[in-house]
Amino acid sequence: MNVHAIRAIYRFEMARTFRTLAQSILAPVITTSLYFVVFGSAIGSRMTEIGGVPYGAFIVPGLMMLSILTESIGNASFGIYFPKWSGTIYELLSAPVSSIEVLLGYVGAAATKSLMIGLIILGTASFFVPLRIDHPFLMLLFLLLVTSTFCLFGFVLGIWADSFEKLQFVPMLIITPLTFLGGSFYSIDMLPGVWRTVTLFNPVVYIISGFRWSFFSQGDVGLVMSLGMVATFFLVCLGAAVWMLRTGWHLRT
Repeated sequence: MNVHAIRAIYRFEMARTFRTLAQSILAPVITTSLYFVVFGSAIGSRMTEIGGVPYGAFIVPGLMMLSILTESIGNASFGIYFPKWSGTIYELLSAPVSSIEVLLGYVGAAATKSLMIGLIILGTASFFVPLRIDHPFLMLLFLLLVTSTFCLFGFVLGIWADSFEKLQFVPMLIITPLTFLGGSFYSIDMLPGVWRTVTLFNPVVYIISGFRWSFFSQGDVGLVMSLGMVATFFLVCLGAAVWMLRTGWHLRT
């Protein structure tokens, strides 16, 4: 294992984050705080509880996932796309670095950024609502699994994309709408029967439900099913990323 190479890629990516601190860290936190003001205060004053949980606290896991999914994809996809765009990717491809080492460097840095944002948002939420976490270790485990999975997905997206427009297409027009419709601000049990069935085809439902279960010991779907869905997607993204790096697909052309 080439630890020096992993550390070099990781430190380079983390340095880029701290050079753009306002955009990388402050912007997601400010945006989420505005969500708390709008949804927690305006809607929370009319909808006091969902399943015995105060509405302001109920939306915390959903708001965290809304930011984490978007940031994970954005950080990882830009991290690998920019070397492609600038032409410096050939230096990486010609270096004695394996596919796993490249992934550990790029995805590890992107996951670290997303974890930082998630924990900062969690700390920010405690100033707005009374918050409890029934299963803190499970929450951290689920947070780590989700960030790693979607950073891998973002890495795959960054290799696939051949323009900045394509790089933004999936996070803006697919992931964000699915997150809003995945129970971020409501329980899917509140939906009519037909729409609840349709919503279960949204994979983000299982992510938010499992994460919410770690907070309040309740979710829209079973915890095992949520973990199984995320773990399956993780393995699919890992396999796709390793294959792309080993074959040079969209990297050597």
